Amino acid sequence: MNLRKKRPANEHDDSTALALGKPGVSGSENARDTPHPVGVLPSWWHSDWLIGFFLVTLTIAAYQPAWQGGMIWDDNAHVTPPKLRSLHGLASIWTQLGATQQYYPLIHTVFWVEHKLWGDATAGYHWVNILLHAFSALLLVKILRQLNIPGAWLAAALFALHPVEVESVAWISELKNTLSAVFYLSAALAYLGFDRNRSHGNYVMSFGLFLLGLMSKTVIASLPAALLVVFWWQRGKLSWKRDVLPLIPFFGAGIGAGLLTAWVERKFIGAEGAEFHFSMIERCLIAGRAFWFYVGKLVWPVDLAFVYPRWKVNSDAWWQYLFPAAALLLFGVLICRRWRGPLAALLFFAGTLFPALGFFNVYPFRYSFVADHFQYLASLGLLTLIAAGLTTPRATIWKRTPWLEPMLCAALLLVLATLTWKQCGMYANAETLWQTTLRLNPDSWLAHMGQGHTFLERRLMDEAILEDQKAVAIRPDLAQPHYALAFTLLQKGRLDEAIAEFQATLKLHPDDDLAHYNLGIALLQKGQMNEAIPEFQKAAAIRPAFAEAQNNLGRCLLQLGRADEALAPLRQALETQPDFAEAHYNLGNALLQKGQLDEAILQFQKLLAIQPESLAAQERLAGIAWRLATSPNPRLRNGSKALELALQTNQHYAGRNPMMPATLAAAYAEAGHFDQAVATARRALQLATSQNNAAMVAAIQAQLNCYQSGSPFRDARKSP
Repeated sequence: MNLRKKRPANEHDDSTALALGKPGVSGSENARDTPHPVGVLPSWWHSDWLIGFFLVTLTIAAYQPAWQGGMIWDDNAHVTPPKLRSLHGLASIWTQLGATQQYYPLIHTVFWVEHKLWGDATAGYHWVNILLHAFSALLLVKILRQLNIPGAWLAAALFALHPVEVESVAWISELKNTLSAVFYLSAALAYLGFDRNRSHGNYVMSFGLFLLGLMSKTVIASLPAALLVVFWWQRGKLSWKRDVLPLIPFFGAGIGAGLLTAWVERKFIGAEGAEFHFSMIERCLIAGRAFWFYVGKLVWPVDLAFVYPRWKVNSDAWWQYLFPAAALLLFGVLICRRWRGPLAALLFFAGTLFPALGFFNVYPFRYSFVADHFQYLASLGLLTLIAAGLTTPRATIWKRTPWLEPMLCAALLLVLATLTWKQCGMYANAETLWQTTLRLNPDSWLAHMGQGHTFLERRLMDEAILEDQKAVAIRPDLAQPHYALAFTLLQKGRLDEAIAEFQATLKLHPDDDLAHYNLGIALLQKGQMNEAIPEFQKAAAIRPAFAEAQNNLGRCLLQLGRADEALAPLRQALETQPDFAEAHYNLGNALLQKGQLDEAILQFQKLLAIQPESLAAQERLAGIAWRLATSPNPRLRNGSKALELALQTNQHYAGRNPMMPATLAAAYAEAGHFDQAVATARRALQLATSQNNAAMVAAIQAQLNCYQSGSPFRDARKSP
């Protein structure tokens, strides 16, 4: 289909005039991205290897403050948590929605591998992000070279060194951006090869890389649309068979992945509720203002913040319509003037930004409608346009003063590198991040809440409470600030206030499983077990895989003597988290109350496999051994099993607890080994005597008398 009318041959070609280069110009004219005669600069300056090495080195240097940066905000949730660090956890990353914050399995696989390599040390995570960012810049050069767009190296340098990209590179969690960008650009490069030679190998490679990118971050779903923009810019029209048809599988995969991400954002992350209720007109107002916000930050990158003010959307305010109107006017002018190059750049910019412009709900909209990391890929369009404009051969000023262009470009890059270096300092640690954010955006409830959390981690409880109270004062209509304040009050031990804030949280967000759970904990600490049980039940009903809620529910029921009811939640806790030591202990106790000794023994032994030094498990197994050796009921006695358990537990208590060798002596006697029973009982007697434990001495002496007479000991009690 032809997207524009054919012009007379002598009509001025706007795509050349407006600095994205004329399609079809031979690669040799641009091959070194300089409009100057070759002799203007030394020959070594034109070495791609040298320029690439210099750019990567400069990028690494510009990000030096981020090398040792700490974890911020949600990094702990992205860097592989303990429950996912096993091979079973790796499988869950791929197969279980909700196992990770977002379903980006490739990202969390990389985090899984990284944790195996350097654990919680943050330097490795930062270096990976920085190197991926630098590699994307090199891939951009290759793509622009294939498209014969001037200024390829300058565009790459602008991308590598622009401070608006710092949020994506210096923030560990945004491996999502840096890794997906590599796959995005690699897929684009392979597809351009396919477009040139129609090689099936290039097509398969491009589609495979695209799928890997979607598993890293679905924002790259815009790639097929971006490729169509490029082909339209190159050819002036699109062919269904050549241009559109091969990209249909890309569109299908991208749309499917995008829909899944949107569902996950609502279902598991919480991108729904009053904060996301906007009419279509309001969403257009958000999009128009966000578009110009991102353009402004690219052109004038000052006051870059982690959280920008969340403006109020008002469809009755006439001035808010100026933003989308101006955007439409800009595109209209470019279309009317047939300035295909700049139009293509802006279409790429706006199209890549589209998922984050407000038409879809994304969780960060709770805090702000804009964020620097939203335009990481989109910025390539405008930065390429700027670079091409600065280096186009038609700029007569460069012809008159050929030395001026490299000097101005170098000065620009030096300024950007300096700003990037400075911006990286914000990400040194969480406290610095929130302090800087509050300086730029003092009304950010999220920043106050984040600062409160840093104080909480440092056990500065009063300061933490004050920050959380400020967050509540700014947004009393949101559940999150109330929850943060409630949690801090709970740690401080101000239980009544904590309970009130948890209840306020649940009034605003009734399905908050963590609020129900921690309200239950607060009630437990007040001794109100009957009131705590319904809260744990609600938390477990909302999230059946909430192992801690299931365990506490089972523990409370068990303490109330409701062992039958306790079994189900405890087993559910262990199904979710098989290495949950406390749940094994509680389930073992519930089984003991039910008289299911073999199953109880199994639970305590599993606990010991997880925590070999668990005194609680040893004591429980010793108690079972005592019962198996001394019960008056012959159906309960089992000398060989009692001896096995007593030998296992006695070695951990040697020389400390006289009841352990006494239990072993009873087991020997029940098994018919009276000589060993007598010798072991004497050791127990000596230990009890050395501890001046008269009651124990008397009890063990009575047992010893039985063994010396060739009789096992019988105890009517259930346990020692």
